[in-house]
Amino acid sequence: MTQPTDSPDSVAAPVILQAREIPVAYEADVVVVGGGPGGFAAALQAARMGARTIMIERFDMPGGVHTSGLQGSADIGVGGIHTELMQRFAEEGYIYTATGSTHPGWAGNPLSHYERKKEPGSEFTRMSFNPEGAGCVMADMLQEAGVIALYGTSFIDAIVERRSGNDTITAIVVENASGLQAIAGKIFIEASGTSELVARAGAPFVRGGGGQPETAVWDGVNRPIPGGLLWTMGGIDLGKLVAYQQSAKDPLLAKAMAEATAAGDLPEGVYRPRMAGENVYGEHYIGHPTLDMSPISADGTYVLWQNVPYEWALHMDDNVADHAAAKRALRGFINAEAKFLRRYVPGFESASLANVGRFVGVRDGRHPIGEYVVNIDDVRAGRTFRDAVTKPMTKTFFWEGFVKHTFEVPFRCFLPKKIDNIILTGASLSFDYKTLFMVMRNFPWCTQTGEIAGFAAARCIEKRIKPKELEWTAPYF
Repeated sequence: MTQPTDSPDSVAAPVILQAREIPVAYEADVVVVGGGPGGFAAALQAARMGARTIMIERFDMPGGVHTSGLQGSADIGVGGIHTELMQRFAEEGYIYTATGSTHPGWAGNPLSHYERKKEPGSEFTRMSFNPEGAGCVMADMLQEAGVIALYGTSFIDAIVERRSGNDTITAIVVENASGLQAIAGKIFIEASGTSELVARAGAPFVRGGGGQPETAVWDGVNRPIPGGLLWTMGGIDLGKLVAYQQSAKDPLLAKAMAEATAAGDLPEGVYRPRMAGENVYGEHYIGHPTLDMSPISADGTYVLWQNVPYEWALHMDDNVADHAAAKRALRGFINAEAKFLRRYVPGFESASLANVGRFVGVRDGRHPIGEYVVNIDDVRAGRTFRDAVTKPMTKTFFWEGFVKHTFEVPFRCFLPKKIDNIILTGASLSFDYKTLFMVMRNFPWCTQTGEIAGFAAARCIEKRIKPKELEWTAPYF
């Protein structure tokens, strides 16, 4: 399997554009770049506290990878806006709950994304929300709060006033149906998921990617944890699938794959081995040796994962050739996998490809360098901070071989160096590579950090101060 490339054969002379005026279409107290869980919660909280708030989002609804990207994983509310959101989803009929009773044979099934490590036959509860319906609810909540949400709007650049010490963003440039527009603001919230605002503003960051623990069989090449494209299939007969796995003694579908490969119906790359060794960092997404899916609605619809091959080392967040290659390759893999499943795997005969996510999710992008960078040593030591944003949290760390640590996060990691009016959220917080992946990227945490960012922004507007002047003295959650 070779890595695709979209790099040009030669580089032409640069094109020079004449200076032109860009109209300031909006002015706000708080401008939120990105409408994922972090941006959604930030905009909602800031507006509810009375700040004039604008949120820009490149797709047609809020929610990011969880709605436009089809992830749809629901959780028990962790407080604040996240709890409110889960309640709204449930009230409007968008939560689906799968259990051992509705899905016999699913616990311990190696094809399950979440339940594969459970004891076969054990009880489980897996909640998911309808991505499209959830996006509608989130849009309604922003509208109710008075947020000006500009959908179909792409972030282009930041207009920065250079100063000695910290610089200040005065406006951002966006593009939408009206063309290029400027949005002026006082405080800007980084919620792009890939630190786009940080990069365009000239704030420092570390490029995504890193190594593997010593226990992994690793070739020494630093790579990002690969991104993925989610998709759904409807009409899957789980009972028939499980019966085949048991009767054919083919739990991993290895026999079906071998048959399809021999017939030329399963292209190279659709299924590929995981990295050897133990405690591989991001193991769930490195290699794709078998079907990877989770129930998302009652009509036999499942969400499935297709991941970028780890060996390709694609930086989808900052390299357009890598981004294009990932999109093209994953669409091809999805098409091939869907055809394979329908033709060779019992239970999929009447299944159909229902939806493909609007974008390839980036799991490991730029890591901003903040006034404090949370690192793995902080976590191991259980270090405490005077400006902790939450009470001590306990989470499972992939780098540590799924060890649980209790730790705190300081408000200073929400504040990038060099710029005085950006507040970070979610995956764009100032964390190092070993602590960020899968620990600080989930829906509840991103929503919490967005709410914290929105609260901080509104409080700064009220006090007429910059975020780095805000004294943080007590946990928000």
